[in-house]
Amino acid sequence: MKSSNKSNDKSGPHNNRRKSPPKTNSVNMNPKDQVKEMFIKWFKKNNTLGQTMSKQDVVRNILTKLDSKQDDALNEAMEELVRKGLIEVQADGVTLSWTQKGVDLVEK
Repeated sequence: MKSSNKSNDKSGPHNNRRKSPPKTNSVNMNPKDQVKEMFIKWFKKNNTLGQTMSKQDVVRNILTKLDSKQDDALNEAMEELVRKGLIEVQADGVTLSWTQKGVDLVEK
């Protein structure tokens, strides 16, 4: 006799837990470097000078994918990207722009 118990089925829409980021290349990286890499990969998709990353883009593509250690390293990672001249923070304090130095980095 077959029992059809759907309460144990974890593939339904009610199981929308946050997924962990892939662990393939992040094994040898510290959380700060992992976060920097996430920003660089996002900008690399449309590698154009002045490319902007809005607050919504940051939330959707970075913040929702961070684990607790990466979240703790977020500010330091962003500060380092700014210090190295890869991104600029616009006057609103949340919009990020890709610089010529960032473009040059990913074209190597």
